[in-house]
Amino acid sequence: MEVVAKQERSQKRIDSIVDAAVQIIESEDINALSLAKVAEISGLKRTSTYKFIPTVNTLKELVIIKCIDECVDCFDNDLNKLDLDVDISKVTNFIVTVIFDFFVNSLVSQKLILGYTINPPLNSKCIHKLGSAIEETYEEYIDINDVFNKAGVCRVIAQIILSVFSLNTKESGTLNDVGKIEATRAATAYLESWIKK
Repeated sequence: MEVVAKQERSQKRIDSIVDAAVQIIESEDINALSLAKVAEISGLKRTSTYKFIPTVNTLKELVIIKCIDECVDCFDNDLNKLDLDVDISKVTNFIVTVIFDFFVNSLVSQKLILGYTINPPLNSKCIHKLGSAIEETYEEYIDINDVFNKAGVCRVIAQIILSVFSLNTKESGTLNDVGKIEATRAATAYLESWIKK
């Protein structure tokens, strides 16, 4: 469910609700997240909170969108950190590293996206945003024009990376270099399978 604010004041209220949710998730378990607690922390009335955010799942979805937006912003900050002598494996490792570093430094993202079976699941807009950032990064360094449906392939690469990170987090209790290595290997192999030889 998409929450749309019609006025700037309404958007500020939604932002304060999301920020309160982030605060709760960072300091407590996800199960501690409730609209009543968010209303209390954000300083809004419960009725205002429920007006904008009808369910906890809607709230989680908004936090996930915020996390993915922040992850995508990391690509803009790191884009020029590769030299020009690269191949698919090096660019994929760079992409995985950008996403890995973001998740390592975002406790909320670890808890909400990697640590649990997401309910609600990561929506298609989030996958599209992350896939687009991945596609732009590949195109910056290597030619992937021969890849059929490269946008779709990059969305699958986004899902591969997040799935491997999630499995790594669940098995190890934390995201670590094993997840990073496996995500790079799996994403590289997937992209190479689509490149015409």
